[in-house]
Amino acid sequence: MGGAGSMYRGAGQRAHIGSFASGGGLGITTAAVDPVTGALTVLEVFESAGDASCLALSADRRVLYAAGGTDHGMAAAYRITADGLAPLGEPVPVAGLGPAHLSVVGHRLLIANYTSGSVSSLPIAADGRPQGPAVVLDHRGRGPDPERQAGPHAHHVVPDPSGRWVLSVDLGTDSVRVCRPDPAGGPLRVQAETPLRAGSGPREVAFHPRGDVAYVIHELEPQLTVCRWDADSGRLYPMGEVALGSGGVAADPREYPSVALVSADGRFIWAAVRGSNLITILSLSDGPEKPRITDMADCGGQWPRHLAAGPSGRHLYVSNEWSGDVTWFDIDSETGRLRPAGRLDVPAAACVVLV
Repeated sequence: MGGAGSMYRGAGQRAHIGSFASGGGLGITTAAVDPVTGALTVLEVFESAGDASCLALSADRRVLYAAGGTDHGMAAAYRITADGLAPLGEPVPVAGLGPAHLSVVGHRLLIANYTSGSVSSLPIAADGRPQGPAVVLDHRGRGPDPERQAGPHAHHVVPDPSGRWVLSVDLGTDSVRVCRPDPAGGPLRVQAETPLRAGSGPREVAFHPRGDVAYVIHELEPQLTVCRWDADSGRLYPMGEVALGSGGVAADPREYPSVALVSADGRFIWAAVRGSNLITILSLSDGPEKPRITDMADCGGQWPRHLAAGPSGRHLYVSNEWSGDVTWFDIDSETGRLRPAGRLDVPAAACVVLV
């Protein structure tokens, strides 16, 4: 862990950047965020033994959670202090393989395990540390792609806006499971499963701020599925699709969308597309149910894996895994279009969270 106490004090807003140790990353990079320009300046690098490829914040934003592991997954917690990150105990096994995403839901940490096709749940102690043993919901099923869909591959797990449900997106089964959290601390209980286009490989889901529309981005086909969300019944209803990337036709290189981010004001969606290395800008001026592409921007690197917006809504941050950097853009408040504004070297960058 790099000593950065004097640099930290008075640093203001920070960005925590996770990375793949298996790809040359060093762990979690913490950077100061310029409140005007959005520029990032490294404060420290917290070196970790394994991947810190997915990050999440506690509800009070005082604890940072990290998960990763190419084999047996682990979850760790860090207290965010004036002098840097302080580990909260030892990493805890998640009883799953290949964690791809994690979320804090109530007093539990939920982890989507890509390789084993499961969702793990760890209780969170009063001081913020995750505790074992994990309880696990195993997904079942497969898709038509023999290489990527021979079995389930849970990729994303998030609470819905009402807080009553948890949605788990599975790339291997071409579906989204809607689950009810167990108040007694047991595994998630599946309420419904929404099938999506066979072979499309759904990867992540994002909600519109209005709360009744959700967007599922697909990895194996460059598309976004628009869904109606009914929080009363816990049901997701696909309504239509929007082609992403360079035009929605066969591209060279092949395109693999990674994440869709809805602006805080609900006016735009930004979608990252790997392969073509584009950020697709969609306007929601016709309504949340009718996104339309208005522009595309180069991501400034290679293999954009994750997007994050600054709290002011003026800047967008892109984690480019293969080029090993985080790029940031100024956002046009009227159009959602992006103007390149800066770049920070972060080997095997995987995601950014801002505090």
